Amino acid sequence: LFLCVQGISAQQSVVKEIKRFQKKLNEDFKNAEKSPLTENDLANFTELSFFPIDTTYTVKAKIERIKDAKPFKMQTTTDRLPIYVLFAIASFELNGKNYSLEIYQNENLMNSTIDKNYIFLPFTDMSNGKTSYEGGRYIDLEVPKGDELIIDFNQAYNPYCAYNPKFSCPIPPKQNHLDTFIEAGVKKYK
Repeated sequence: LFLCVQGISAQQSVVKEIKRFQKKLNEDFKNAEKSPLTENDLANFTELSFFPIDTTYTVKAKIERIKDAKPFKMQTTTDRLPIYVLFAIASFELNGKNYSLEIYQNENLMNSTIDKNYIFLPFTDMSNGKTSYEGGRYIDLEVPKGDELIIDFNQAYNPYCAYNPKFSCPIPPKQNHLDTFIEAGVKKYK
């Protein structure tokens, strides 16, 4: 019984965290100073459309840190080529199948005092162009202390260029495609 109660409590905590993420994202989108929306879209904006919360998409990943990875220029939707480093490969199980994704660190942020623990997971999946943004989505993470990491696809969000072409957004590398539908996180805009 204790394990069952503990599992329910952990699940409630995950759901609470997802709701906090959704609330903050909607607040940022309503804020003219932070919002990527065009002036016209901002005037009519009420809230983003999210897939229903599903904790099946909250996975525990084993990470293999990549030592001495060479910095590389990540392709974006414009000519801008930000420098990233492959931080780790995350391996996890989702709906009975094994997957792995590359996680990156922005070279500029690695040297910053505030954002040095920020790691970036851009990915594509089979929902792109159907129910989610065709260019893929992102998940923000923090460098874990050990070799495990929680990846919550319920916190996947669209790049800013999904809302406004003036933004330059990293394009998820081909190796970060998941051959499944990730129906979690932010849906396609409009």
